[in-house]
Amino acid sequence: MHLGPDQPPLLVDAITAGGGRLTGLNDADAVVWTGAPSDFPTLPTQVRWVQLPSAGVESWFQSGVVDADSDRVWTSAAGAYADSVAEHALALLFAGVRALPGQLAATSWDQAGFGAQVRTLRGSLVAIVGCGGIGRALIPLLSAVGAHTLAVTRSGRPIPGAVETLPAERTAEVWGRAHHVVLGAPATGQTKYLLGASELAQMKSTAWVVNIARGSLIDTDALVEALTEGRIGGAALDVTEPEPLPDGHPLWTLPNAIITPHVANPPSALAPAFAQHVSDNVSRFARGQALAAIIDPASGY
Repeated sequence: MHLGPDQPPLLVDAITAGGGRLTGLNDADAVVWTGAPSDFPTLPTQVRWVQLPSAGVESWFQSGVVDADSDRVWTSAAGAYADSVAEHALALLFAGVRALPGQLAATSWDQAGFGAQVRTLRGSLVAIVGCGGIGRALIPLLSAVGAHTLAVTRSGRPIPGAVETLPAERTAEVWGRAHHVVLGAPATGQTKYLLGASELAQMKSTAWVVNIARGSLIDTDALVEALTEGRIGGAALDVTEPEPLPDGHPLWTLPNAIITPHVANPPSALAPAFAQHVSDNVSRFARGQALAAIIDPASGY
């Protein structure tokens, strides 16, 4: 098994713990890659599995790294960072629903003004559109505060803990039903501007939208218009389009927008989580078991 181009000790230990043995690339039957798509090498024909370091894989498709025409198995880090990102999603939703940004910035007592803005998640219906690993980790957190979850997945198979699960082709039903929406879908041609002017127009006037997936899921111009006119409660975004969000962009100053700079998966949590994911997959590979987070070239994720 080849680890490259960097060989951090944490990943070396993870591979060993999973039952793998490090080799040079030419002798490897599997590769754990730590670099960018631009650094990716030409693989020997005997490589049967490649572990990529990111949960989102659109850049690996755009660069032509993922080979859809071979029998080689590709896996992403999808799910590895779910707990950390779910925690951030809940924090963003709480911040919006509880009107925390304005209160934290306030320099005078305004109980009546802020009291009118503060709401609760208890009893609310939160739609998770793209309910993968992050969504599954978020459901029990929402349940703990008394919120209910409406899950949307590609297949529509029931998700544990969700009061209802819909297939992707029924996504249009959630915008008007949900009290709040969390976007967790992958970035593909089918999900670009998943939330646009039409969808925003259907949302409740108090609804918050949280995006912890990819900025391209939201039509930013349509969102700015909806926020400016107060047609939804607000938006809390850890990812944006464009990204980084430029200085002077309206989203920085709108009172019903919360921006965090793509830190839902902080560096302190990233390396250990990826190492555990690698160790688990190396163990699966060694035992001939199905790998976690297999990429489907036909779907683009």
